[in-house]
Amino acid sequence: MLKIAFNKNYIYPLEENHRFPMIKYELIPEQLVRESTCSENNFFNPEKVDDDIVLFTHQKEYFERFKSLHLSKKEIREIGFPLSKELVDRELQIADGTIKGVHYSIEHGISMNIAGGTHHAFYDRGEAFCMLNDQAIAANYLINKGLSKKILIIDLDVHQGNGTASLFRSNNNVFTLSFHGKKNYPFRKEKSDLDIEFDDNTSDQKYLKILKETIPKIIDEFNPDFIFYLSGVDVLENDKLGRLSLTINGCKERDRFILDICKKNSIPVQVSMGGGYSVILKNIIEAHSNTFRLAQEIFF
Repeated sequence: MLKIAFNKNYIYPLEENHRFPMIKYELIPEQLVRESTCSENNFFNPEKVDDDIVLFTHQKEYFERFKSLHLSKKEIREIGFPLSKELVDRELQIADGTIKGVHYSIEHGISMNIAGGTHHAFYDRGEAFCMLNDQAIAANYLINKGLSKKILIIDLDVHQGNGTASLFRSNNNVFTLSFHGKKNYPFRKEKSDLDIEFDDNTSDQKYLKILKETIPKIIDEFNPDFIFYLSGVDVLENDKLGRLSLTINGCKERDRFILDICKKNSIPVQVSMGGGYSVILKNIIEAHSNTFRLAQEIFF
C-alpha cells in the first residue's frame, strides 16, 4: 500500500500574503481522495522527529535556538516565514514524515510526503522557507542506522538544492544531483556531486532528453541502494518563481521516468513534494497529484 505523510499542521496558518503557496497542502489530499487515487488508509500522521535524529544533520546550537524561537531577525528574514511554535512543530512533523516514510519505502518500494523537500536548509541555518532539511535528515538516519550504504538524492525542484549539496559535500555515501534553473535562486550556488543548469524557458524536449541520458548513467555508476526524489513542480511554464517552461504533461513524464527507473532497479524511493508556485492553482494541484497517481500505477 502507498503510504503518504500528511499532518493538518502542514497547513500552517499565515497572514494572507504568505498563504498562497501553503494552500496546496490541504488541496492535494482532498483531490487524491475525491478522485479515488487514494483513500484515507493511504495517509499516515507524522509526529515530531526525535532531536537526536535531527542532530545527525543539523548543528545543535542552531537547532536549539530554532526550537526555542531565538533566531535573530536576520535569520528569520532569510527563512521568509514568521517564527512561531506552530512553524517549529510543522518542521519537526515534516521531518518525521520523511523518516517514517523511508521505512515504508523499504517495505513497499515507495513512500510520499505531501510536504518536505526543504533543500535550502543548511547545517547551521535555514533559508527560503526551509529550516530543517527533511531528506538530508532521513539520508543520515538511514546511514547511521545501517539501513543504507549508498544514497542518491535526485533534486528536480527548479531551485538548486544548495543546503543539501553543502551538507553532503564531503560524504562519499551520498550522491547529490540537482537539475535547476541557471539564473534562478540561489544566486550563489553550492557544488552538488552533479549540477545540471537550464536556461530560462527550457521546454519539455530538452529537459527530458538530458534527464533520460543522465539518471541511468548515475544509477549504473554510483549503484545506490536508496533514492530520495524531490519532485518540485515549480518547473512548470507558468510558475511565478520558476523561469523554466515545462508543461504538465512534461512534468508527468519526468516523474514517470524517475519512478519507473526506481521500480525497475528495485531501489526504494522516498518522494517529497518540494516547490510549486504557479499562478494557476489548479495546475499546481494537477502536477503534484500526477506524482501520486504514477506512484500508485507503477508500484501497486
